[in-house]
Amino acid sequence: MTKRAIGVIISGFFTLFIAFSIRYSYGLILPYMLPSLTISKTEAGIIFSSYFLTSTLLAPLFGMLVDRFDSRLILTIFVGILGIGSYLMSFSSSVIQACIFFGMVGVGHSACWAPVVTVVMRWVSQKRRGMIISIVDLGSTTGIAVWSIIIPFIIQGFSWRTVWTILGIVALIVAGMNFFFVRSHPPEHSFASNPKNAQKIKIPIKEAYKKIFRDSKFYLIGFSYLLISFSILIPFTFLAIYATQELMIPYASAASLLVFVAITGAIGKLTLGYISDMVGRIKIMMLCGLLIASGTIGMAFAHKLSILFIFSIIFGVGYGTIWPVYAASARDLFHKDYSGSIIGLWTLYHGLGSIISPSLSGWIIDNTGNYVWAFLLAMSSALLSFLLLLPINKIDSIRRLN
Repeated sequence: MTKRAIGVIISGFFTLFIAFSIRYSYGLILPYMLPSLTISKTEAGIIFSSYFLTSTLLAPLFGMLVDRFDSRLILTIFVGILGIGSYLMSFSSSVIQACIFFGMVGVGHSACWAPVVTVVMRWVSQKRRGMIISIVDLGSTTGIAVWSIIIPFIIQGFSWRTVWTILGIVALIVAGMNFFFVRSHPPEHSFASNPKNAQKIKIPIKEAYKKIFRDSKFYLIGFSYLLISFSILIPFTFLAIYATQELMIPYASAASLLVFVAITGAIGKLTLGYISDMVGRIKIMMLCGLLIASGTIGMAFAHKLSILFIFSIIFGVGYGTIWPVYAASARDLFHKDYSGSIIGLWTLYHGLGSIISPSLSGWIIDNTGNYVWAFLLAMSSALLSFLLLLPINKIDSIRRLN
């Protein structure tokens, strides 16, 4: 592996580190934002939904752009926007302001998934793809673990606003790292000294999308992605506040639940990501759906911290593994020249589930007065995601035999 390939992998790791740190820190900061901004859980869900609205609308565009333009500039500019949005969150004084600023964070994050995994896949062989993508995606779970430990200390010493400021500064540093480390293609695919000799994308945009939209696998995996995204976001939005408000668990202990989710998620990425190279992505995606369903139903009925830890660990293994195997399946099951476009389009499904999830679950909590039904909804969504993958599993098994 070349030094440049290692640099691309490192940049991808830290891009996901800060992007997902900012995304999921919202749930950790929420117990302090609620009284400070005097907002309901429904309004808290709407703020989170604004983030997913902007990231969802732009993600397919970046999936297409990364197949055709300079990934280094895309990642540098939009990770910078991610940082600016996070910094501005520290000045929020109303729901509207928070929606605007977190929506800006979503604009930045829209370029932090499809471009990263697409560029990394270009620099690694197919045999190592599942493992390397899992290593890069460790950035997301590492970020959650690190900030779940740090945030309680920052809030105790300063305030929740300081957390957003620090996250924004770190994102700007990562944007600079992308500028210096990332290159779109390895040398054999890069532009030669004469631009006329550059390798072109063989499949025109219209033809690529025509092929994608005629393939039933695209829709089945897309809707499965929507449902699993819906399920995952409920614990990430409300687990900490559920633990502190309903179960009366101290804030530091509630935050540590996400540390365990992140650590077990990292273990899942490395082990199940590696296994997916041998048994197929779809089987591992189905296993993740069952793990997430088991974890969320356990959260619904946990009444002690120890029980909540056990089901958070089960949830974490499924959560951590699901993203890299979904991404790698695009390259395995579809033409390599539009894998970035497929990942971007699947992000539409992911985003739709994520837009609906926090607002709907927040509304359910406000109107029922407890969190049980929200977690049961998460469990049901994960099971439906599993069922949608059954037909794809048969197709993938036949493909692997041939």
